[in-house]
Amino acid sequence: MAAQLVLILLAVAAGMTAPVQAGINVHLRSYLHSAYAASFTSFVIGTLALAGLLLLRRETVPFGAAFAQAPWWVWSGGFIGAFFVTVSIVVAPRLGAATMMALFVTGQMIAGLVLDHYGLIGFQQNSATPLRILGAALLIVGVILIRGF
Repeated sequence: MAAQLVLILLAVAAGMTAPVQAGINVHLRSYLHSAYAASFTSFVIGTLALAGLLLLRRETVPFGAAFAQAPWWVWSGGFIGAFFVTVSIVVAPRLGAATMMALFVTGQMIAGLVLDHYGLIGFQQNSATPLRILGAALLIVGVILIRGF
């Protein structure tokens, strides 16, 4: 139970970083005059941070055969991350943090329901029950309330 609570708190903390990161990157954009340059810079810094972590943990990245064995689609995560960060830089100043995050969470919930329902990309199959669909619909209602008021 305690381990589950730690995971829940970590997920909430990670979620809390998304609007903060978007705000920081919007400011970076104002200095670099480009959403793409700001996104690129953010990823370079993140890459350096992860390289440092790998070095501290004395982990190696298995190049060569391990890379060749991976299916093509596993490489799309970096593109998806770049898309997410760049979109957040563009939409944050126009929609505001709350609306942006409500829309992101709604999109994440819809994708999560589909991935779970069909057991795609390694997720355990978990049917989209009426209550789970209602939960996603309530998120959409939340977006409307946040955006409208």
